[in-house]
Amino acid sequence: MPDDLIPSRSLRPGQTCEVRIASIVTGASELVYASDELLLEAPNWTHDGGRLVLNGDGALWTFGLEARVLRRVPLEGVPALNNDHVLDPRTDGIYVSANDGHIYRGDLRGGAAVRVTDDDGFFHFLHGISPDAAELAYIGLDASDLTSPGRLFTMPATGGAPTMIDLGDGHSDGPEYSADGAWIHLNTEAFTEAPGHAQIGRVRVDGSDLERLTESETVDWFPHVSPSGEFATYLRFPPGTLGHPADRSVEIVVVSTNDWATPLLRLPLPGGQGTLNVNSWAPDSARFAYVAYPMSENPTNGTNGVSTRQAARKNSFARAE
Repeated sequence: MPDDLIPSRSLRPGQTCEVRIASIVTGASELVYASDELLLEAPNWTHDGGRLVLNGDGALWTFGLEARVLRRVPLEGVPALNNDHVLDPRTDGIYVSANDGHIYRGDLRGGAAVRVTDDDGFFHFLHGISPDAAELAYIGLDASDLTSPGRLFTMPATGGAPTMIDLGDGHSDGPEYSADGAWIHLNTEAFTEAPGHAQIGRVRVDGSDLERLTESETVDWFPHVSPSGEFATYLRFPPGTLGHPADRSVEIVVVSTNDWATPLLRLPLPGGQGTLNVNSWAPDSARFAYVAYPMSENPTNGTNGVSTRQAARKNSFARAE
């Protein structure tokens, strides 16, 4: 497969990339990095709580939260990356999706990456890894028609034959394992007939007991359960949205996993694609990271890269009533 079928995104003129950390305790959102040159996407949080992991310009980056320094991870032997990456829960290993449609295993310290998917006629978009690091969950798209609905697959993390979990008609995306490894949370059109009307659901890893978790008029994507299992975030697009496009007015919603129908917090922002594609919860389950993409005459106030602590500012959540 050629490695340029999914080109890397870049900022539009007058647009800023803002990496932010939100607290579900205080209801505040802090800007920790801003740039009008580099478009970053999809933050993970490292196990020690000290760094964020993001993609940008086809590469993988880490952002140190204490020093506020952005560093490129020197992965070798992997094509340009898209914004799907998950951390091995036990090591410094990381699994990444590349623009050639394959999944690779690398290391946050850099070095050679190893491909784990086969040439099976699908593009592989990674989203989940089981708690024991034995299995990956991904969305497969027919390589001959990338507009076809995405299908849910699991596979051994070391490589091997995939298993398709049949959810019926409609596109599915964003599969992630629950903390106990029993369920896969995802967004899917399986519950509705309207084109593109994704809702949040979960299914057991054996494909049984598909359960709808949100029933809304909005288009709901990318559920991420906190490490404690107590909370979850997901991304709301306006009704009628097809797919998960960039540069839209969206909301991040925080819920209790015991009650997906009642938002605890709502965060409106300019974003969409890149904002919350992967699990971005901090290890303490009290904070999560995300990316916004506002338009402005003076997008970074001259920082033009890593923001200083003085450049960081706070915004408030729109609290759900």
